[in-house]
Amino acid sequence: MDEVVIRPPVDKELAIIQGIEVAAGQLFADSGMALVAEHDPFTIDELQGFVNRRMAWVAAPPVGSPVAYLVAEVIDGAGHVEQLTVHPDHGGRRLGVRLMDHFVGWCEGRGLPAVTLTTFAEVPWNRPYYERLGFRVLGDDEITPGLAAIRTYEAAIGLDAWPRVCMRRDLR
Repeated sequence: MDEVVIRPPVDKELAIIQGIEVAAGQLFADSGMALVAEHDPFTIDELQGFVNRRMAWVAAPPVGSPVAYLVAEVIDGAGHVEQLTVHPDHGGRRLGVRLMDHFVGWCEGRGLPAVTLTTFAEVPWNRPYYERLGFRVLGDDEITPGLAAIRTYEAAIGLDAWPRVCMRRDLR
C-alpha cells in the first residue's frame, strides 16, 4: 500500500480504529508490557467526540479501511497528540510520520506554537521515534498544568509501571 490518504474518519470506521489499537497493543504484550496491551481502546463515544471536534485523522488507501490513526486535543495552547497508532501489519511505511506531519500542519495553520505528547521513555517505537520527528523530552519545570493532569491520569491507570515522559516539538 504505497498510496494513502490522510483524512477524517467516518462514523462506520470507529470500530476499525479500535481494532488498530488492539492490534498494536500486541507489540507491547510481546515486549513484556502486557498491562499496556490490556488497556481498552477508546470507546466509540470517545472516538466520536474526537471526530465531532474535528480532532481525528486516519491513514487509509484511497479505497479501503484505515490502517493508522491520530487523535488529538489542544492542551495549554499547544496541539497535543492523544494517540498515534499504526496497525502492526502496516508498520515501517512512514504512516505515523504522515499523520504527524498532517497534524503539525493543522497546528501551524492555527498558529499554535508547539505539539506535545506523552509516551514511554524506553520503548523504541515511542520516545526515540518521536525524537527523530523533532520532539524533545520536557524537563519537570516545563510541564504545563494540562500535561501534568494527563500524567496524573496515566499514573492512576497504571502506565507508570514503565518510565514515561512529556515531549514537545516547537513549531515557531
